[in-house]
Order: sequence, then structure tokens, then C-alpha cells
Amino acid sequence: MKKFTLVVSLIAFAVILMQGCGANKNANKNKLTKEDSIMQSKVNEYVRVKLTTDMSKLNDKEKQLVLVLIDVAKIMDELYWLQTFGDKKPLLDSLKDDAETQNNFAKRFAIINYGPWDRLEDNASFIAKYGKKPKGANYYPTDMTKEEFEKFDGKDKKSLYTVLRRDDRNNLEVIWYHDQYKEQLTKAADLLKKAAELSEDAGLKNYFNLRAEALLTSNYQPSDMAWMDMKTNHIDFVVGPIENYEDALFEYKAAFEAFVLVKDMDWSKKLDKFIAQLPDLQKQLPVDAKYKKEVPGTSSDLGVYDAIYYAGDCNAGSKTIAINLPNDEQVQLKKGSRRLQLKNTMKAKFDNIMMPIAQKLTDPAQLKNVKFDAFFNNVMFHEVAHGLGIKNTITGKGSVRDALKETYSAFEEAKADILGLFMVTKLIEKGEVKDLTPEDCYVTFMAGIFRSVRFGAASAHGKANMMCFNFFEKAGAFSRSDKGVYLVNFDKMKEAVNKWADTILTLQGNGDYDGAVKYLKENATINAQLQKELDGLKSANIPKDVVFDQGREALGL
Repeated sequence: MKKFTLVVSLIAFAVILMQGCGANKNANKNKLTKEDSIMQSKVNEYVRVKLTTDMSKLNDKEKQLVLVLIDVAKIMDELYWLQTFGDKKPLLDSLKDDAETQNNFAKRFAIINYGPWDRLEDNASFIAKYGKKPKGANYYPTDMTKEEFEKFDGKDKKSLYTVLRRDDRNNLEVIWYHDQYKEQLTKAADLLKKAAELSEDAGLKNYFNLRAEALLTSNYQPSDMAWMDMKTNHIDFVVGPIENYEDALFEYKAAFEAFVLVKDMDWSKKLDKFIAQLPDLQKQLPVDAKYKKEVPGTSSDLGVYDAIYYAGDCNAGSKTIAINLPNDEQVQLKKGSRRLQLKNTMKAKFDNIMMPIAQKLTDPAQLKNVKFDAFFNNVMFHEVAHGLGIKNTITGKGSVRDALKETYSAFEEAKADILGLFMVTKLIEKGEVKDLTPEDCYVTFMAGIFRSVRFGAASAHGKANMMCFNFFEKAGAFSRSDKGVYLVNFDKMKEAVNKWADTILTLQGNGDYDGAVKYLKENATINAQLQKELDGLKSANIPKDVVFDQGREALGL
């Protein structure tokens, strides 16, 4: 009996020893490499946010409609990958989850960035073999020079909705989106027609049908007009090739994206009154009268929404928190534009990112002025301000967009930033915006700059932020203490707002391309002191941006 017990004990010990060795082996398998740790820290720069809304406010048909729109959005996501990178399969397959370690941080980060380049670090490559990101993304051949493009006599080469490729003779050729991406766009158009059948709102139904046709013809203006005419819809859908920031070579080409949105009807009604005041605010702009003769449209509308799905361009890296569309100047002059505030995304960024940054970089005496309502109004009037100012040069150089070429977006975003701050100040002083002070908006605006410039100055928004920061610093609009916190000088800030607005509007109205290039080169940079403070935020583990849990499950559908 004792001999049997001893044998059993030895066997049990051996089993435990083997299990221990196996555990150690598995522990080694699961141990992160240095590269894994770096990529894990990159992924952790994004805080996960669940995108949802009060679905009880939607009827059964609206819920069905949402699911169809999400399917369309997924196609836009696929198309954006093709535009910004190309076929994603080889990239993602090379980053397949390690069966032993289950570490997939590089793959997750590539999905967040739609490619192997870190969008919040000036597009630095995080997968060495891919090298530097092409300025023209995948819109143009990577070996094409600007000089070759300029010499190329290709009809529609500057269209928002064409790509350039090389033919069998290695010459450039122009291909329309609806031909280049025919299979995907045909499927998306069919789904939009299905969405039209489900829609109970006449305006939304008309928009879906016209947008389906636009995807197949690259003629988007009729559907843009229809989108502007929608007034009673509860569901909204922004879809198609829209913004041109991804084309860093010329800013000619539009990127595919989609937002599925649910309107907050109560909040939206509160904002209707502001649009009627645009012509009067245009007259008050702090610039010579010749730069503000254009009359902004007043059929524009302000709306507050919960975003429930992002896809494509708007989902890449930094997430959009407000929308001002359409971009077509002809539509803007005829019908104005719509400004959509994405309240749930905005609140997520304010709570998780902006307030922690403000607590680090704002002087404690002014921390009380950093408020979500001020952030909301600053962002909202930024979008409204795109409709103010000047669209066509006074010097015979055509539109401001054409005259300023690749510098246009940076100055347009800078204009919207500063005119938005100018507008909200005026409306507070008139008693139209209540429960806020200009001081709240100024301090919150500065905190917003710190939040945004963490993305670097590569994007149009980043350049706009740094031009503003450097202008304010030279004007004495704020000071920095020895403790590395910033204090706004309220009197000088108001004066700086007016002078910066005058500078931008004058440059735009003159179509001063050479001046724009020079100004960007000298002022759209992050100085060493600010960079040091931004670097200090890394140790505080403050997220840079958000990444979404979204779709059917997140919505409970």
C-alpha cells in the first residue's frame, strides 16, 4: 500500500512539474516583445468609446434603415482603404494574430490608421518596410511628380472624383471613381435604393435615390442639393467621396467616408435662430469691407446628432466631431450649408481627453472656465464660420480654393477656428448665447488647441491650430508660467482674435498663394517649448483620441 502511494505521489509530482513547465512555456509565449510593447502603447493612445443613442426613439422601419446604412458605410470603408493605401489584405495578413501569443497590436493599430502610417504622429511609418507615406496617397502613381502632372493634358485630371493611373505605355491616364470602383459603388447604390424604400421621410427618400445615382455617375451636386432640402428627417446619412485632406499632394481628390446619424430634435430646435443672423455677422467681420461683400446663405441649418457609425476618412486616426457640408461652393452660395454637431463623440473627447489636458496645462485660476458647453459652442460656430468670409478672390484669381492650391485647407480651417470664436463672442455679448462668458470660450479654445496639436502639424487642422497658437503668442494673448501652465490675457485675446481674422480673410481675398506658402512655413510649426509640454502629457497616459465600438451589437439591434 505504501509502495502504491509513493508511485501515485511521484506520478502526481511529475504531472505538476510538466504543467509548471507548460505554464512557463505559455508565459514565455505570451510575453510581449519590445516591438509588441511599443505597438500596445500606440493602441492605448486611443480610448474605446461605445457609439450608441436612445434607440427607443426609433421605430421599427428606422431601425431596419440604420442597418442598411451601416452596410453602405462598410463599403465606403473598403473604398477608403483602396484610396489611402491600396489592397489592405497583404498588409493585414502580414500582421495576423500570433497563434501562440495572441498579440495583434500592430494589426489593430494599422486598422485604426488605415495603413502602416501613424496619423497622429505626422504619418510616421510604424512598419519599416513601407517607408514614407506617399503625399498623393493612392490617388496618383507613386512615381508621378508634380511637374509631370502639370504637363499632363488630361481632361478632368483635377476633378475631385478621378484617380490617375499609368496605361500600357506608362503614360498618365484619368479614370473616374465610378469606373475605378464600379463593383463596390454599384453594390452601395443598390443598398441606397433599398434604404429609399424603407424611408418614411420624403426628403430622405429623395436624397437616397439621388445619392445612389451620384455614386454611379460622379455627379454629386443634385444629391447635395437634395441633402440641403431635408428638414424633417430623424435619421441622417453622410456618404460618398467628400473631404480632400487625404490628397496631400494637391488636395484635389475626395476621400470616401460615411456617417450614420440620429438627430437630437430638441437640441437642434434651440440652434435654428443662429442661422438667420449670418448676414449680420458677416457685416461685422473685423476686416476691410471689400473682403466681406458676399452674402452667406440663410437656408443653412444647425443640427445636433448622435453618431452611431463612422467609416472611411472620418474614422481614420483623429475622429470627426462636427460636420459642415456640402463643400461644393455653388451649393453653398445657393443654399448655404448644414452644420452637424456630433454631440456624443464631442462629449467623449471632452471628458476623456480635453479635461485631463486642461488640468495639466491650464492655469488653475482659469480651470473653472473650461466647460463642455463652451467646447460645444466653439466647435459648432467653427462649422458655421466656414460659410462666412470670402469664397472668391477680389483680385481676379478665381475662387479662394483654386488660388491658394494646396495651402487652402489649412487657411480655411484657421478661418473657421477664429471666426467661430469671433461669432460666439458677439452672440454672448448680444445675449443670444446664455450661461457662457467670452472668457469661458477663450480658455476652452486654448485647451482645445492643446488637444488638437498633439496630432502634430501635418494635417490642415494641425497647421491651422499652430498658426493660431503662434499668432496669439506673439500678440500676448496668453502667457506661460514657470510651472508650464498657460494663462489667457482676456483683453489681448479679444484683440488678437480680430487681428488674426483680418490677416486670414485678407490673404484669402487676395488669393495670395506665395504669401500663404511663406506664412505656413514660418508659423505652422510646434515650437520646442510647446513640444516639451505636449511630450509631458505622455507620462500622464492621457488618450490622444477615441476608437469606436460600433455597429449592430453596440446598438443592440
